[in-house]
Amino acid sequence: MKLYFTRNNGPVDEIIEKLMETAKGIRRPKYVREMIIASLKAGQEADESVADLRLMNTTLKEMRFTSKVFGSYRNVRKVTVFGSARIQPGDPVYEMAKLFGKKVAEAGYMVITGGGSGIMQAVNEGAGPEHSFGMNIRLPFEQKPNPVIEGNPRLIMYKYFFNRKVAFLKEADAVALFPGGFGTLDEAMETLTLVQTGKHNPMPIVFVEDPECSYWSHLIKLFGEELLASNYISSSDLALFERVRSVDVAVEKIRHFYSRYHSMRYVGGQLVIRLTSQLSLDDIQKLTDQFHDIILPGGKIVASGALKSEIDDADVIHMPRLVIDFNRKDFGRLRSLIDSINDS
Repeated sequence: MKLYFTRNNGPVDEIIEKLMETAKGIRRPKYVREMIIASLKAGQEADESVADLRLMNTTLKEMRFTSKVFGSYRNVRKVTVFGSARIQPGDPVYEMAKLFGKKVAEAGYMVITGGGSGIMQAVNEGAGPEHSFGMNIRLPFEQKPNPVIEGNPRLIMYKYFFNRKVAFLKEADAVALFPGGFGTLDEAMETLTLVQTGKHNPMPIVFVEDPECSYWSHLIKLFGEELLASNYISSSDLALFERVRSVDVAVEKIRHFYSRYHSMRYVGGQLVIRLTSQLSLDDIQKLTDQFHDIILPGGKIVASGALKSEIDDADVIHMPRLVIDFNRKDFGRLRSLIDSINDS
């Protein structure tokens, strides 16, 4: 029997409806139904190898558990922190990461780390277990839960890196990167790629290094001398991140980003930016003049209240808005626009 995501499956649709009724408490049944159909289709299409079904099965279970763990903390901002698992206590960068965890928790944020040793343990130590998430990965070496996060109900164990990486950034309101190895560089590049392409909303991305260290300086030099010089990136892409050499500066960069800017979403092709306080008409005109290059021809920036499509966003419905005819491609410039909103 050929199955369809539309309701053309006769008795199968009836059985699925009955199953959801029997299970009770199913929220968003439209999506749950499609997930069931997808599973049935995967079972029909599977070849003799079980590998693909195992991957899909594990991925669904891991992402389901991730949503469950984070579900109670949706209204708490979180900072994902990346860095080396090999840095030892007493190292200046370790102590810096520990202080960062402490101060970012004091600022009202929770931290998300890989849950392992090194920078991850330092950040969890500083923030404390009550303000920490750990997202560990099963490896034959190096990666096991650190003593701060071990046994914590906010510790998640992953089989697949790609699920873990999705969760790291899906749940992040900011990302701080300390020096590290291949994994840290991979996470840095993925974070920048997602924000540069609009697959993740703009957020603070801070490259943190000790004052005596040149780790990120070398990478940023590469960005300029190779990527920018070869036109592989735009100059505005360099606004997507900031290099800092102080914990206080790193925390302030994150805090300032959310000082007036709150969040954003797209409604009917327009960008809606929610604010914690209204901008004046003069400030809006200055933004229009300064960022006309990322506004669609004939478009504008206007003040607004909540739009009809935002009625489900009850927790932010009271906030003033800017509605922008954004070109949806220059996300480095969009980050600069948000900085200007916060500076106004």
